Amino acid sequence: MRLKTSHLKEPKHKELVSCVGWTTADELYSCSDDHHIIKWNLLTSETTQVVKLPDDIYPIDLHWFPKNIGGKKQSQAESFVLTSSDGKFHLISKTGRVEKSVEAHCGAVLAGRWNYEGTALVTVGEDGQIKIWSKSGMLRSTLAQQGTPVYSVAWGPDSEKVLYTSGKQLIIKPLQPNAKVLQWKAHDGVILKLDWNSVNDLILSAGEDCKYKVWDSYGRLLYSSQPHDYPITSVAWAPDGELFAVGSFHTLRLCDKTGWSYALEKPNTGSIFNIAWSIDGTQIAGACGNGHVIFAHVVEQRWEWKNFEITLTKRRTMEVRNVINDAVDLLEFRDRVIKASLNYGHLVVSTSLQCYVFSTKNWNTPLIFDLKEGTVSLILQAERHFLLIDGGGIYLYSYEGRLISSPKFPGMRTDVLNAQTVSLSNDTLAIKDKADEKVIYLFEALSGKPLGDGKPLTHKTEITEIALDQKGLTNERKIVFIDKNRDLYITSVKRFGKEQKIIKIGTMAHTLAWNDTSNILCGLQDTRFTVWYYPNTVYVDKDLLPKTLYEKDASEFSKNPQIVRFVGNQVTIRRADGSLIHLNISPYPAILHEYVSSSKWEDAVRLCRFVKDQTMWACLAAMAVANKDMTTAEIAYASIGDIDKVQYINSIKELPSKESRMAHILLFSGNIQDAEMLLLQAGLIYQAIQVNINLYNWDRALELAVKHKTHVDTVLGYRQKFLEDFGKKETNKRFLQYAEGLEVDWDKIKAKIEMEIAKERERAAATPAVRTSVTVQR
Repeated sequence: MRLKTSHLKEPKHKELVSCVGWTTADELYSCSDDHHIIKWNLLTSETTQVVKLPDDIYPIDLHWFPKNIGGKKQSQAESFVLTSSDGKFHLISKTGRVEKSVEAHCGAVLAGRWNYEGTALVTVGEDGQIKIWSKSGMLRSTLAQQGTPVYSVAWGPDSEKVLYTSGKQLIIKPLQPNAKVLQWKAHDGVILKLDWNSVNDLILSAGEDCKYKVWDSYGRLLYSSQPHDYPITSVAWAPDGELFAVGSFHTLRLCDKTGWSYALEKPNTGSIFNIAWSIDGTQIAGACGNGHVIFAHVVEQRWEWKNFEITLTKRRTMEVRNVINDAVDLLEFRDRVIKASLNYGHLVVSTSLQCYVFSTKNWNTPLIFDLKEGTVSLILQAERHFLLIDGGGIYLYSYEGRLISSPKFPGMRTDVLNAQTVSLSNDTLAIKDKADEKVIYLFEALSGKPLGDGKPLTHKTEITEIALDQKGLTNERKIVFIDKNRDLYITSVKRFGKEQKIIKIGTMAHTLAWNDTSNILCGLQDTRFTVWYYPNTVYVDKDLLPKTLYEKDASEFSKNPQIVRFVGNQVTIRRADGSLIHLNISPYPAILHEYVSSSKWEDAVRLCRFVKDQTMWACLAAMAVANKDMTTAEIAYASIGDIDKVQYINSIKELPSKESRMAHILLFSGNIQDAEMLLLQAGLIYQAIQVNINLYNWDRALELAVKHKTHVDTVLGYRQKFLEDFGKKETNKRFLQYAEGLEVDWDKIKAKIEMEIAKERERAAATPAVRTSVTVQR
């Protein structure tokens, strides 16, 4: 990826350009110390003077009023705020008419920013004050006051906090009066510029110490650049939070969100005082010290999938290379390319007006349909369909171009969604809520309706990243997520009318990815690269999970690496310096998944015997129990030396009725309630009581015996024996109450038990063809 820069031979402004701002993706306004505001049309390459400001107004900062207000999206910005050196800010219309001038600060007003909703304006000045104003320019409050000038300011993603500079310090101050203020030393010199992105929640800062830095919203340093030759005068996030631009003297740099640099340009511009990204995130404008306005297009973006490599060579041209036979195809588009995604045998490209869907088998005939709104901010693909997100909503399309659904939820803000907070599979869509970060909304992909009972999935702490598995049955769909404490959890997407089991499967996790062809998960935990060959093990046999993992030392990937993709048996990881590392994992677990999904148990056993790997046997054991194939489970458990489980499986096989066997398989997986329910539904009351006795659930055993008026003496007898073994006396009031006047006769109890077992055998013999189905939450 690089920047293709351009500027006019002769500057249009006579003095330095202080600020720039885009109205649409092709129209820009620039302000200069020569008091002129000039409009640039990039389609026709024309420039027109909008207005000449009075000679006493020297503009410093410009910010257009946000486009989407209250869910309604205007086609373009209609007015902007301009701050100036005379202590005022000016509300100016698109035509250049000054609607209002407001006395705001003593000394220059150094920056002004609208919040995301357009309901408030924050200004900062040389007098060290931070002030909040209404939309019409009425003073609401003075948020803070300090002894040094405030050079830059930004709103937090939720418009509830303000970030500003204070010398070498950065300060985050909430609007609530008594809320905690976060302050930290960020640079060794005065901080000149900052930016806070609403999508990734990361902060950029630039200072006179010639460095730029990336921070999270808790003030933790994620990246610090090497010192440059000159102070960094401007930084700006791309709207989608994937890239940022850095400006300095004769320097323009394009960087990834993790900090490393894609491209460095050395244009003859003087210092770049202000950088603005176009709304679609494809181009940058810079306000230059020598009167120029520099434009830069982001080109040479690359997408890879299996044997295909695609490069955006020009704004409207893509080059497709098949690395197997070196065949090259050129794809031409009518408008400029904004976003693209390559996965599952399809390339999806959104331009400013249309969406193109190519199949990797045929590059000549794409499917084309018009977009409701040009600026697509995210494309996500699954095997059967893909998701487009723009400023207006979320749209799910089939690869034939048919609109499948358009999910909605209360308070939906599409401008803050990214690949970490949205996940798509063939049947499910998951979206993390921005308003309450503990909540994940789950939708049926085909209908767009909320899943199950309509309640979202709720966690106890804030969630940072989510991912749905891609394969398997809809009923077994799993979602994994990382929370604020860096713990990794897994849970089932489908709920069966009871509290969801959210199980922790990892710690200190910071990046993860599901495999595209089988439900294998990989992630980076602290200094270890981990692959969960069968994450579902936690619902079957928790003790088995550590045996189903593959772990590798990850210190070679340096600090803060990211998993880019997990295709086939290759994992691609991007290191902090931007370099890509390809890791190959064993292909056998994926083959095992394939055998099990098509119930080829003999082939699965044969594969494990061939590979001779304990991890494979552990995976097979868990898969067999999950699919209730106890013969295979017995072989697998024997191979990993879990003899106690082999004996238990043998005892299950000897049970007379199918219901009992099913119930004990459920018990094996720890689903006690399901097992009990199954026995009670089948009329096996004694067996349900005996299960609770074996688990020492005395109260529940007595409750069942009393409710069904049977085997009360059996429960009391076993309880008495249990207490005698431990030399204890009965203290439970219910047991004392039922024991009054009841003699425990073990001969009678044994006779009753034998009768129950004989009855069960008779039933099983009489109804051999009855098939019991049970819905189990795994």
